[in-house]
Amino acid sequence: MTNEQRLGETSMQTIGFIGVGNIGTEISKHLIGGGHRVLGYRRSSMTEFEKIGGVAARSPAQIAEECDIIFSCLPGGDSLDQVVTGPDGLLKSARKGQIVAELGSHPLPAKERQVARFAEKGAIFLDGEVSGTPGMVMAKKAPIYLAGDADACRAIEPVVKNFADICMYFGPFGAASKIKFVNNLLVTINTAAIGEAVSLALKAGVDPDMMIKAISAGSGGSVLFPIRAPRMVQKNFLPPQGTFEMLSHYFDYIDDMADSSGAATPLFDLASGLYERGIKRGLQDHDVAAVIEVIDDLSKEKSAASQ
Repeated sequence: MTNEQRLGETSMQTIGFIGVGNIGTEISKHLIGGGHRVLGYRRSSMTEFEKIGGVAARSPAQIAEECDIIFSCLPGGDSLDQVVTGPDGLLKSARKGQIVAELGSHPLPAKERQVARFAEKGAIFLDGEVSGTPGMVMAKKAPIYLAGDADACRAIEPVVKNFADICMYFGPFGAASKIKFVNNLLVTINTAAIGEAVSLALKAGVDPDMMIKAISAGSGGSVLFPIRAPRMVQKNFLPPQGTFEMLSHYFDYIDDMADSSGAATPLFDLASGLYERGIKRGLQDHDVAAVIEVIDDLSKEKSAASQ
């Protein structure tokens, strides 16, 4: 049996998962439901993870000792460096043939510098991304993007299929991150556009239920419309599926990508300003559907200015 076949076996394996937050917990549930033992780690409480059947690890190093395949979903470049190179980090126990896929979003250099670090140990580090909300991950409807070593991506695909119906390979390392940044540019613009449309409909006296049905099935609809529009109508912003703070995490990444490629992003520039205004308003922990509150504030300013 080849190393690729062994890694890709669908029989029970111990899979490592570092960063079992909202996304990581849902992924771990699917892996456990698929018959895998999931050894997880996070710096905060592991109680919820253990309740779903996960096994708490002492450190990333322990996960590297026990697992051939490791996923991580971390919140930023510094956290990734700490998990990889810290005193009890993955590199302490990394070994030949091991595959580590980071599914969180980071500045591209933060991911790129891990490749050589793992290569020195004979391990492979992959660029991965999750394209969807925790609810989409729960339903296995959030595509997983992978980039980097083609054989390694192919080897972990059977494991990924436990938690995602769609697993897409994009080629050279960094390509998955770039696709995710493009996706989140659209999420930023689309959600703001939905907020503007719903605000207009409500102020114009349109029946909200009929509006949601019509737009969801019409040419102006989108995947996000039936998710965000009802929350906007009902002013249902807590608990969030995706917060202002989480989305704004991507703004610098998108700006850097646009600057380095010489691309203009006029709609994104306008839309991102609405979320930044929302954060200043205290909405940072609210669902991004609350962008309608920012748009309604602008409506009030417009009315006041016309009086």
